[in-house]
Formats: sequence, structure tokens, C-alpha cells
Amino acid sequence: MFRRGFRPDDRPEPSVRVNQRIRVPEVRLIGPDGTMIGIMSSAEALERARQAGLDLVEVNPKAQPPVCRLMDYGKFKYEQKKQANLARKRQTVIEIKEIKFRPKTDDHDYDFKLRHIRRFLADGDKAKITVRFRGRELAHPQVAQQLLDRIVNELKDEAVVEQGSRMEGRTMFLLLAPKAGAKPAAPAPAPPTATRPVGPLPPAPRPTAPPPEHRDERDIDRDDEEEDEDEDE
Repeated sequence: MFRRGFRPDDRPEPSVRVNQRIRVPEVRLIGPDGTMIGIMSSAEALERARQAGLDLVEVNPKAQPPVCRLMDYGKFKYEQKKQANLARKRQTVIEIKEIKFRPKTDDHDYDFKLRHIRRFLADGDKAKITVRFRGRELAHPQVAQQLLDRIVNELKDEAVVEQGSRMEGRTMFLLLAPKAGAKPAAPAPAPPTATRPVGPLPPAPRPTAPPPEHRDERDIDRDDEEEDEDEDE
């Protein structure tokens, strides 16, 4: 499918009008240091910008007349982008991670999921603990409540209860948030790795000769008798 490319006159104008794109008859001009220069024609304001080696940027198009300022527009856009990236890095995104249990979760599965909850809290995320009932388990909600109380008690130094246990349908849940000032759990130490010694390798040991075979005198006499018999034959 053929698509007609943009010609220079067909390109969409930027949200901020700069230099020749400012086509109003008069503007209120502000200097690069923020001082008010006054009202003048757009052509005169553009000429001042050229003489100063700067750009004429429209900062308030709704004013009468529009307000323009002399500035380095490329540097201005760079600073804006830099500040936006810095603000994005400083922004803290907190996620809610859900961990599901059963009223009769065995100890191995319980310990495994508890480690995951600790990791979520150490990363600064919230943890939603959910206990799902099946069949007749719904008749004993106290079992799930005891499980949630056990989790809260074991994580009392790392988390705070942001939302207490609640029952919704066949599910009981509570919400934990990281505790302020809590130290994250230390990672498990990495297994030691064998390192090659620095410098030339030592010479390989030479193979040692096997020890001489110990022979009894009776064996020697027997060999001599066999040699005599061979000679007689």
C-alpha cells in the first residue's frame, strides 16, 4: 500500500511554536534572564533572537498578545527530558503480590511460601495472603484464621498488617505491607568456587618406579632347579 510521505509544509506542528512557526503579528517578549522586554512585532522579536544566538519560543499562546521568550530551545528540551527521567527513577512503584494457601497447607509448602512473602516485602512490595476453602472446609474458618495469625506472628519484624483478615465468598485474606526500617533478609552465601593459583603451574610429579618384587629364597631355589632341568633336556 502506497503511503504519501510528509512534505516540509505537511508536517504536524509541534505543541510549542518556535521561531518562524510563531505567526502572530505581535508578541510580548521576555529576555533569557526572565526580564520583561515589552510588546513588539514577531519579526522584531525573531531578529533579536537571531542576534543573541537564541530561539524565540512561545510560552503562553493564550495571552493577548502571546508571550514569547528568548532561550536555547535545544538545551531547554534536554533539561526537561533529564528532569522527567530523574522523576521517573525516583518514583516508587509498589506492587501487590498474592500468595495462596490452603487451610491444611503442609509445613514444607508453608515454609516455601513464607520465603516468597519475605522476598516480596524485602523488595518493597505488599503481600496479599489468601486462604481458599473447598467443600466442607468452609465450615471451619477458624483454621484459616489460625494460619493467618501464624504468618503475621512470624513476620512481625518485617511487615505490618495494612488490612486485617476478611472473608469474601470462599476466600479469607489479609494484606501485609513492608515495615518501615526493617532490614531485608540477608541473601544466602554463594558456594565457594575453585580459583586457579596465580603464577606458573608447578611441574607434574614424575611417575615413581614400582618397588622391587620381594622373592623368598625358596622361590629363587625353585627357579634355579627349573633352569637346570631345561639345560638337561
